[in-house]
Amino acid sequence: MNEPEKYGNLLEAGLWFAVSLILVAKLMRATGRLRRVFTILAVAFFVFGISDLIESQTGAWWRPWWLLLLKAGCIAFFVFGFREYYRIKNNRDEAPPEIPE
Repeated sequence: MNEPEKYGNLLEAGLWFAVSLILVAKLMRATGRLRRVFTILAVAFFVFGISDLIESQTGAWWRPWWLLLLKAGCIAFFVFGFREYYRIKNNRDEAPPEIPE
């Protein structure tokens, strides 16, 4: 791996760690089911940052084989977490149905 790619992965890892910290801050203010979602996303982004640190040493996101699985697992948690976040947010925005008298 050449130096620009290595430093790019290190920079990217820093970005994912920063996203994780922002999600932890949101977690501290969240209530109910959003706390669980922010916890899942914060951990997933933190682990994704670690995977980029490993990638900066190995030179490839698919070597060793378990790094590919780790990254795929993080992406699966991103999809799950964001889907749940928007599901919760959309349910909150809906007004409860009015009960006829």
